[in-house]
Amino acid sequence: MGKVYLIGVGPGDKELLTLKALKIMKEASVVLYDRLISDEILQEVNPDAYLIYVGKENGFHSMEQDSINKIMVDYAKAGQIVARLKSGDPFVFGRVAEEALFLKEHNIDFEIIPGISSAIAAPSHAFIPVTHRDISSSFAIITGHKVNGGLSHIKWDKIIGIDTLIFLMSASSRKDIAFNLIKAGRNQDESVAFIEDCYGEKERIIVTTLYNVIHKDIEINPPVVMVVGEVVNVRAKLESYKEMILCK
Repeated sequence: MGKVYLIGVGPGDKELLTLKALKIMKEASVVLYDRLISDEILQEVNPDAYLIYVGKENGFHSMEQDSINKIMVDYAKAGQIVARLKSGDPFVFGRVAEEALFLKEHNIDFEIIPGISSAIAAPSHAFIPVTHRDISSSFAIITGHKVNGGLSHIKWDKIIGIDTLIFLMSASSRKDIAFNLIKAGRNQDESVAFIEDCYGEKERIIVTTLYNVIHKDIEINPPVVMVVGEVVNVRAKLESYKEMILCK
């Protein structure tokens, strides 16, 4: 009997891989990987491993979840070391709980290896602290993915008092998110940052306000992390510091 490793590989930069994730990736004989796994990360995989693409994106799944589950079980029963690679952290909107429960039900040995979530890495990379002693003592990570065409799954009254709000999978729902936040009581002039393609070749950072998200035609491309809160304003101070250091 083999074993399945459910691995978070971080936001895309191979230098942010954990040592344990890297060790298993080099030992694995079968690797299942998602859409946002960068080529740079895949280059670290055992060159003799059998790679299987199982990526999903809005409106298209290269493979359904039931099939992914079955593949992991079949290869583990055949004695293979299976690495299931997920971007960010596997327990942050990564369906790992479902996969782990399926493996347990089929008596497959498995292990979960955490990764750095883009919800934390993207703001950090953009010089935006998700907490700050003076302005933010709390943060929440929320999915912006629409369910049945809407965002009714988000409890706006519950999150409205949280200092920093971080929305993943929010490119297409950003206007609805901004509208609902203002409706629930957030200031329309509150700062918002969009961090596109964090650590990727097309990385871009857009800073605006909740009002402008609704009323201005701002182009936002996935994958993107949306940050709402006063902490966004810290970026300007830290970015100027970076520019000063680079000028030396």
